[in-house]
Formats: sequence, C-alpha cells, structure tokens
Amino acid sequence: MSRPPHVTTGPYAPPVPRRELTAVSADGARLHVEVHGEEGAPTVVLAHGWTCSTAFWAAQIRALAAAGHRVVAYDQRGHGRSPAGRWYSTSALADDLVAVLGTTLAPGERAVVAGHSMGGMTIMAAAGRPEFEEHAAAALLCSTGSSQLVAQSLVLPWRAGRLRTRATGAILGSRAPLGPVTPVAAKVLKCATMGPGATPEQVEACARIVHACATGPRHAWSQVLAGLDLDADLAALTVPTAVVGGTHDRLTPLVHARRLAAALPHCAGLTELTGMGHMTPIEAPRAVTGALRELAARHLPGTADTTDHVTDQEKEKTP
Repeated sequence: MSRPPHVTTGPYAPPVPRRELTAVSADGARLHVEVHGEEGAPTVVLAHGWTCSTAFWAAQIRALAAAGHRVVAYDQRGHGRSPAGRWYSTSALADDLVAVLGTTLAPGERAVVAGHSMGGMTIMAAAGRPEFEEHAAAALLCSTGSSQLVAQSLVLPWRAGRLRTRATGAILGSRAPLGPVTPVAAKVLKCATMGPGATPEQVEACARIVHACATGPRHAWSQVLAGLDLDADLAALTVPTAVVGGTHDRLTPLVHARRLAAALPHCAGLTELTGMGHMTPIEAPRAVTGALRELAARHLPGTADTTDHVTDQEKEKTP
C-alpha cells in the first residue's frame, strides 16, 4: 500500500482543520480550502507553491492557530485535493486567490496574505484587483520571483547561458512521473530544493508532498512558470509586503528576493535566511512564522504582538 501524501507524525504533519469548504473560481474550478483556529480571530491566508499542497504549511498553521490566529490554507488548482482545472495561467492563479478570499472573509474583512514560490507569484498576479485590495492588509512573498525563473535557476551548477536555461527548462518541465519517495529521490529533491542543513524529517516531509503532485498539473504549471513575467504587476502590490529568501535557494536564488524588495512600493523588509534553500516554510518554520506574526501584529486589528525572537544566526534582515 502506498504511503499518504504527507507525513502523519511530527511537526510537519498537517493538523486537522476546524472546517473544510470549497471555493469556486471564475472559470468554475473548485478549490479545496481549510480553515484552522478560532472564527473571528485575525486571519492569515496561505497560498502554497508549485507541486505542493496545504500540508506544506503545517508548521505555520499549527503555530499561528495556537497563537490566536484564524488560518486559511487552500490547494492550488491541480494540487492536493483541488481538481485539475481547464486553464493554467497567472490570471487563473489570481482568480483562484480572490475566490478563496471572497469565500472565507466577510465583505471588507482584511487578512495577511502569504505565498511561497508559485503562491507568491499568485499574490503578485492578483495585485491591483479590487477583491485583493479589499481583503489584503499585508503580504509575505516567500522564496519566489517575478520573472526569469528558468534562466536564473541554479538547479544545474553550470555557467549561465542558453545551454543551462534549455537544460533547466527540460528538467523542470519534464512529464516523467516522480514515482515513490526512495532514498535516491529524496537526495535529489534535497539537492535541488533545500539547503545543506535540511534534516531528514524536513526532506521526508517535502518529498512526500512534491511526489504526490499529479504529473499533468505539474507539467502544465511548469510551462506557466517558464514564461512568467510579473514585473509590471509589482507596482500594484501596494500593501506592506515582506520578502523572505534563502541564501542556498537554487530554484529562486536571492537575486529574485532582492529585486522584489527593491521594486515593491511598500517593502516591509527583506529577510535572508542563511543556509536555507527554496523550501523555507519547512526548512525555517520559526523564521517564516515569525514574519507572519509580525505582519499580523502591525496590520491586523486585534492581533497581539506574539512574534518569536529569531537570532542573527537564523536570519539576516535588511530594512
């Protein structure tokens, strides 16, 4: 019998939601949504990245709900328990996010909206939409970029240029099934997506989630990401927005985080996580949760300032 699509014990095992519901996007795509924590509490909305699912945010969901937040997490179309859609585009990402916001928040209610990797791109794509502006009080862009993803990827340790870009695109856009999580597969995933200090438990948690992603949606979204260009959308992301990146991120290297921080109209800080790779919410759960708590404390009414102290060894923060 195959193993479940996520770990079932430990800090990276997803908690049981208080309730589950379905958000319907503009084109009729149905999105699986989970709500954790107490109703009426200050809300954080979480959008996961390519090949992941709500389980990716397990550590943040558990910590934020325990600290008095209401947490909304949803599966992007074709991921987790959200069926594959007919359309894959940045517009679809934006449609899906605003559908989730409209389904889980009352008119005029605001939340901190956070996205990892493709989830961050989702926020950029939705910036400027009236529904996003109605509901977003602040945002977190975590391990993400707005353009040139394939050309600037460091998954292959080759000199930058046309050959590396072409080979990287072929690897990331492969239609080959990932198969079961073997020791070799886990080692490859760690090398490509995580920092050298990632623990076996963190690698196992990431590998289970990524390998559970269906081949069709994985390939379809890889093509969208390969042609991504959201640079012009950054000007519309006017809410206070914090940026987090890992110094050992090969998929979206720090050049992306620094470019975002420089381009955002209201950058709320750039946090560079020393030694961390692309999977920062799992690799550095305390630091990412701390960034979310800080945004909530500053921008959501009724939120107590319960941010954790994070040492200089865990992060370097640039105003």
